[in-house]
Amino acid sequence: MFRLAGLLDAFSEPAFRKVIGKCIDDGPHNVILDLSAIDFLDSSGVGVLVQIAKKIKGLSGSLQIVSNARVNQTVKLVRLDQVLSLQPSVEAAIARLPQS
Repeated sequence: MFRLAGLLDAFSEPAFRKVIGKCIDDGPHNVILDLSAIDFLDSSGVGVLVQIAKKIKGLSGSLQIVSNARVNQTVKLVRLDQVLSLQPSVEAAIARLPQS
């Protein structure tokens, strides 16, 4: 599980992409990304979430995103709520992971 707080925007996105990409390459492919403490998510942040979701899907994994109202609003605004699996809590996200 990865927990992120603060901003996921054009400034923070490159570092986030690098770190999460390496972790996904090296580690498990069923990932919970906790964004419940995010204060701001811009189009760069949404873009990296979509790229991460595609990468994980290509590795036959699952990405569950724990979100808050701000994240939900931004993702739904760009109509990606059908692409990104948004969950209300870590417990709900764990329940959505495939059983191995």
